[in-house]
Amino acid sequence: GGGTAYGWSESGIQSSSLPRGLFDPLKVHSSELVHVWCIPSSANVGPQDMPRSLEPISLLAARNERESVQIALRPKVSWAGSGFAGSVQVQCSDLCSTFGDRLVAGESLTVRRVVPILGVPDALVPLEVPAFQLTLFPGETTAIWVSIDVPTAQPPGQYEGELIITANRVDAETTAQCLGKDERHQIYRELRNCLDVMEPIDGKPNDEVVERVKSASSSLKKLLLSPSFSDFYSDNGSIDMMDEDAISNLSIRIKLSLTVWDFILPVTPSLPAVIGISDTVIEDRFGVEHGSSQWYEALDQHFKWLLQYKISPYFCRWGEGMRVLTYTCPWPADHPKSDEYFSDPRLAAYAVPYRPVVKSGDIAKDFLQREVEILRTKNHWRKAYFYLWDEPLNLEHYNAIRDMASEIHAYAPDARIMTTYYCGPSDAPLASNNFEAFVKVPEFLRPHTQIYCTSEWVIGNREDLAKDIIAEIQPENGEEWWTYVCMGPSDPHPNWHLGMRGTQHRAVMWRVWKEGGTGFLYWGANCYEKATVPSAEIRFRRGLPPGDGVLYYPGQVFSSSLEPVASLRLERLLSGLQDVEYLKLYSSRFGREEGLHLLERTGMYLGPERYTHDHMPIDVMRGEVFRTCRTESGF
Repeated sequence: GGGTAYGWSESGIQSSSLPRGLFDPLKVHSSELVHVWCIPSSANVGPQDMPRSLEPISLLAARNERESVQIALRPKVSWAGSGFAGSVQVQCSDLCSTFGDRLVAGESLTVRRVVPILGVPDALVPLEVPAFQLTLFPGETTAIWVSIDVPTAQPPGQYEGELIITANRVDAETTAQCLGKDERHQIYRELRNCLDVMEPIDGKPNDEVVERVKSASSSLKKLLLSPSFSDFYSDNGSIDMMDEDAISNLSIRIKLSLTVWDFILPVTPSLPAVIGISDTVIEDRFGVEHGSSQWYEALDQHFKWLLQYKISPYFCRWGEGMRVLTYTCPWPADHPKSDEYFSDPRLAAYAVPYRPVVKSGDIAKDFLQREVEILRTKNHWRKAYFYLWDEPLNLEHYNAIRDMASEIHAYAPDARIMTTYYCGPSDAPLASNNFEAFVKVPEFLRPHTQIYCTSEWVIGNREDLAKDIIAEIQPENGEEWWTYVCMGPSDPHPNWHLGMRGTQHRAVMWRVWKEGGTGFLYWGANCYEKATVPSAEIRFRRGLPPGDGVLYYPGQVFSSSLEPVASLRLERLLSGLQDVEYLKLYSSRFGREEGLHLLERTGMYLGPERYTHDHMPIDVMRGEVFRTCRTESGF
């Protein structure tokens, strides 16, 4: 993604005119030292991406929407001695409207550094806003991800702000003086974390001890390579913060303009996107015992953090075969936390466990009946579903689903059972060929399933097959058709594998909307290989495409922060869901056929193998919805 595929070239990009040796940031403009350019959020910016012309940033966002853009930096020369090219200071202003309204830097405006995973840009590590520093390396492009979250109550209008980038001077004599309290505290936490990793090793298996040593070693290396210790591995060391005059005269200024319009994205997403979170991965990596107070705290943190992405998380653990225990709330239905979770308007759907999540005494007795009887009295019951088995393959699996569903429906005839599948039972063919058998699954499972969730891999590039599936669904009887992706479909189809194009990630939700699905499932967002230390290196599971089952990372892998770190792919999932809200608004005004026509005439999405590789059609679609659906006020 990115590169010249976005229509940019290196024409007009000038290299530094500085003669060798004259690299003092206090005497020359920062543009002589650093290339800076802006790139859409759908581009993948790698270390070898080459510079482009710097243009002002112009964005459009509804209220209750997040819009993002990337800024890339690449040193033209080195001005800090060996090891790295130099460092820059980045300052972010508030975004202000002509009426005095603000989007505050550090609150509505956030910045994260794009960090490669397996050499591919993916992790988004938070940076301190409104001001932070970046270390640049010779011959490498560094990218930062700038996001603006527009609150629901934000007044519409035109907002202006800027990002100021200034090359820092390095002076070895003042290193210690420039270490502020926050930076010293960060170093303390990093060292404390290393000690915490290494101390409890008595009696541990050798492979776990090795893993802990590697984790501590990795953390120490990252700490020693930070700018705080640059004076020990270069002739020039610390960073002088520049005064306002120097910033004004020598800095690169990027103008950022945001149009906020009067459309408010629904608080409850129109398209439920249910995403699995492995509780066993959390237990292993963070060392929390199932059912302990620390366990509840860890799950609660993950749930609340993920809601910002307009998805509906559910926790899961796999059992015998592909039987799966899924639950959105770890507390039982009679606990106050249950109502807190399920009543949250940001949650579009929630999974109800078929059996107790935490076993205690005789809780298993009549558990299902008690849960259902309590939840059925709540207004949020309409959001409930049961997910019992992942991808049944034979009659034994399908009969197990029928038996569990019958028990649930005995207590709640209106309960929704969701079944994910990509084939009919192999030992009881439903038709003469595999696809016909696949299409006949609803008839075979009825009335034991209400949400038929099928693999996009089966449909391939034949969207007409989606119509055959929909024809078998009975919405008048409360049935729905949802879809999912996992290790398939593969390139060039939309999916969330590492290394796919940004528009390919974003197009997952475009495809759902165009095909007519009313919901979406993804099997796992934290399903990396087992580790027993929070800061252990992330390893994707063997046998799966890189990135499959992983949409975010533990914060401790990158710093001492306890907050999870999002991937680019998670951000693009969010952008795709927001695009769906634009398309639904347009369709509500002009009809679904016109909405489909908008997708096609902008060139944004025509099918699973025919969608834009460039960002421009996305802006054209969003701009057309803004132009035709805004109020007469102009916004």
